[in-house]
Amino acid sequence: MVLFFTLLFASVQGFTQNSVRDSIKKLTDTDYQLMLKELGINDASHTKATDTYTLPDPLVFRNGKKVTSARQWAQRKTEIKEDFDSEIYGRIPDQLPSVEWSVYESKNTTFGNYRVEEKHLIGKVDNSSWSQIRVNIELTLGIPMGNSKAVPVILLLAGDMPGQQSTDSSWLEQILEKGWGFAIINPLSVQPDNGAGLRSGIIGLVNKGQSRKPDDWGALKAWTWGVSKAIDYFEKDPDVDTKRIGVAGLSRYGKAALVAMAYDTRITTGFIGSSGAGGAKILRRSVGEQVSFLASGMEYHWFAPNFIKYGGPLTPNDLSVDAHELIALCAPRPVFISVGSRDLDKSWIDPEGMFIAAVHAGPVYKLLGAKGIESNEMPPVGEGLMSDDIAFRQHEKGHELGPNWPYFIEFADKYFAE
Repeated sequence: MVLFFTLLFASVQGFTQNSVRDSIKKLTDTDYQLMLKELGINDASHTKATDTYTLPDPLVFRNGKKVTSARQWAQRKTEIKEDFDSEIYGRIPDQLPSVEWSVYESKNTTFGNYRVEEKHLIGKVDNSSWSQIRVNIELTLGIPMGNSKAVPVILLLAGDMPGQQSTDSSWLEQILEKGWGFAIINPLSVQPDNGAGLRSGIIGLVNKGQSRKPDDWGALKAWTWGVSKAIDYFEKDPDVDTKRIGVAGLSRYGKAALVAMAYDTRITTGFIGSSGAGGAKILRRSVGEQVSFLASGMEYHWFAPNFIKYGGPLTPNDLSVDAHELIALCAPRPVFISVGSRDLDKSWIDPEGMFIAAVHAGPVYKLLGAKGIESNEMPPVGEGLMSDDIAFRQHEKGHELGPNWPYFIEFADKYFAE
């Protein structure tokens, strides 16, 4: 009898999970079709990138004039951000609800040999404008005990993806060994990772449960908004040195980490893990994940609806910006591009496409008195380019940050040193 009810519960649980998945897929398909109609796309077939392409020059204004000074770059950045906002990641709304942070648990704990004061926080988003949707941002902050002054903090975006290592203490111990603090934010508590979720989360709250406009923000921008709200909290915490904040993420959260750094200048450095297309990979390349897939019903929710049209009828070559300019928006702040040599399918992640983007961001770094990657030769696996303000390293393992944590910490330490 016990076995019967055990099997029955497992069956019902499996049925419930399948029902939820089916419901999410149905709602996602409905929203995606609505976006196609909004954009006037009748044929859902997608185009592919070509083998030949020309990258837009970040140091040339739209009118063809060259950018020759830091002052002019500040103006050119506005143009580039407008293109990313309108066509790729979407616009963060001007009017956003406030976030009230509270500590719901504080405890002293240990990671290896390091004693830590660990706070678990909730950022309650004001939903008085649309009470049907609630958003509570989940954030953990760990500060090494015994410090008499504020410490640097590395903020990791980590949700439900395998390989995030949010529960693996090894990276925490490496950070704590330096005397730094750590923070972990759950992006899914800000915005769900599916098209059905666009009617909920912070996007759904601001839109009062309605569908998006063509240039509205997608999940990547929503997650970066959550990162910025976490930094707002850090600025009020005397234990955090907000002049030394790092952000880290893997895969889709690597994309979000790079976008966050590009848009929030309070971030000192970034550890961008296997971000691929939509992150540090050149979108125009015919190698690896293509815009046609990013713009499909699987991943369109990460981006502005406008981005869908570059999977067809337009092509990636019609984009006015590309990944090297996203990296360039971080200049002159240091950024570390990480990838694994056995990272999913190498042809999907496209390590070379990320290296090319890093190289072509270099002229902007140089203009601002920093140093980009000056070699066009991609380094062998395990031999990173670490001496410049843009670092690139391909480690020996797979879809994870782990093997490159020591190298990123060494890289960041150059900029965190007092």
